[in-house]
Amino acid sequence: MWNTIGKSLWLKSNCLSHQNQVASDSVHRGNLALEQLSCNACLEENKACKCDQSFESCKRVSAVDERHAEANNSFTHSVINMTGMLIGLGQLSTPYALETGGWSSAFLVIGLGVICAYCSHILGKCLDKNPKSRSYTDIGQQAFGTKGKLIAATLIYMEIFMALVSYTISLHDNLNTVFSGTQFKVSWAKLSKSQLLTLMAVLVALPSLWLRDLSSISFLSFGGLLMSLAIFTSVACTGIFGGVKANHTIPALRLHNIPAISGLYIFSYAGHIVFPNLYKAMKDPSKFTKVSIVSFTLVTILYAALAFMGAKLFGPQVNPQITLSMPPHLIVTKIALWATVLTPMTKYALEFAPIAIQLEHNLPHSMSSRTKLFIRGTVGSVLLLVILALALSVPYFEYVLSLTGSLVSIGICVIFPCAFYLKICWGQISRPLLLLNFTLIAFGLLLGVVGTISSSKLLIKNLKRAHSG
Repeated sequence: MWNTIGKSLWLKSNCLSHQNQVASDSVHRGNLALEQLSCNACLEENKACKCDQSFESCKRVSAVDERHAEANNSFTHSVINMTGMLIGLGQLSTPYALETGGWSSAFLVIGLGVICAYCSHILGKCLDKNPKSRSYTDIGQQAFGTKGKLIAATLIYMEIFMALVSYTISLHDNLNTVFSGTQFKVSWAKLSKSQLLTLMAVLVALPSLWLRDLSSISFLSFGGLLMSLAIFTSVACTGIFGGVKANHTIPALRLHNIPAISGLYIFSYAGHIVFPNLYKAMKDPSKFTKVSIVSFTLVTILYAALAFMGAKLFGPQVNPQITLSMPPHLIVTKIALWATVLTPMTKYALEFAPIAIQLEHNLPHSMSSRTKLFIRGTVGSVLLLVILALALSVPYFEYVLSLTGSLVSIGICVIFPCAFYLKICWGQISRPLLLLNFTLIAFGLLLGVVGTISSSKLLIKNLKRAHSG
């Protein structure tokens, strides 16, 4: 159900024309969700396949494609894909999180990296127990039945929606910086320049939601990985060539800020909903644990290095989005800003794909394809405009991102993988491992609750301040 990671199209199903690739971002974790939903639904419900093939033909294609998918990716390719999935929107806020929480919070970054790598490992163990499971929601169903699948799917869609709100806020903030010296106003529109620019950018991206075959634009998602590398390189160049001295002192620990920034850190590691697909795409799935260790190690090093560089360069003035702290006259800054602006515009259609496919699946089979496309495009357009309205109404990137991490990502990355593993593999788990997994569930719940409360309070506080002002 969840498919096509990174640079590869892992399952080239003849039963579905959607072939989307995603190289990075949480927000972006959802666009792999339901690529084979139409055909899977045909197989599960024994109905006529909408792709105009017979049931047996669809079944044979699905089986053949699954075998091909399981023999495609080498160890190196899998590491690149997993690393690309993890590095994304969250890295923009790591310098701010380190400055806000103190340099000791780097241990939280490392600890969460270790925990999330372990949770990736146990998802692989769950897949070992049932080779028919191919996705995160399949594991949820295997563990807790229909309720488990429903809860997993709900969290996934929540993460897609909330991450897209964060993307749009980032688009708004970076567009405002890119066009800081430009006068732009429409007399009849009661919107600021930055709001008008964001509206225009979203309207430009809107037609992509009406595309049924996303393969023509799926290559654009690889830009997310390039953006991440551009940001890291530009921050480093700012310190080396940009005339900004890394002479700020980072506080040791600000304990009262840890709950608020914990969501930022956990969001940076949110990629677990696609890891089952990555596992299935490996030539040798027994190396999946090593892939997880290498990938999370690389990502943790990058996050820690970027966090310390940004905090040392900009100190207390560091912006929640590191691109907005960089000197605007530098070429590397302009590259990073434009990369941050263009990425959300290429992501909207890919991120909406799971919702769109699910919507089409629920429509009557007797309905014409043109009518389905109209309904799909209309619903997608309305949702995107709702996301735009929320982003412009709540333009607080760090708090929305932190809330997403604490409310949703902690469950996807830590709580539910441990719960799935305990339920599926209970009889084979040693007592120390039982204790470890129960401890991680308790830790995840604690971090999620305090983080959600803290980020919600800060968000409400800033909203009240904005309205009162």
